[in-house]
Amino acid sequence: SMLVEEAMTAELVTCDVDATVRDATELMLRHRVGSVVVTAGGTPGGIVTESDVLSAGYVADEPLSSIPVRTAASSPLVTVQPSATLRTATDRMRSEGVKKLVVVDGVTPMGIVTTQDVVDNYAEIRREVYEAATDATGWSERDAGLDG
Repeated sequence: SMLVEEAMTAELVTCDVDATVRDATELMLRHRVGSVVVTAGGTPGGIVTESDVLSAGYVADEPLSSIPVRTAASSPLVTVQPSATLRTATDRMRSEGVKKLVVVDGVTPMGIVTTQDVVDNYAEIRREVYEAATDATGWSERDAGLDG
């Protein structure tokens, strides 16, 4: 079965815990990603998503530049090992109620895996299974023909 490291996005966009929500938003727009991992001294501690930004901006009713990213971030961070299966990642997303998992090897952040990555890769897995099954059927029919 497919592993997290095969499906994850290796580019992890991060910002420091002392940044503002506007800083995090700027990074999302610049890198065209839906989330930014919040780090303290280089160690990932939380995540800010597009919906976190919307929510923080609405609740504070202030400019994004005046809202500390630490107040908008979801923490603790939900993580997964690169060697885990996609099924494990999916189960963790469901049980924790999150759409993104930060992939860590020990404490080193490696990337991010999202529900979209899972969907994209399940389509690929299904195609492989289908092709293998069709292939197998083709062979068995040919074998039957040879026996006759």
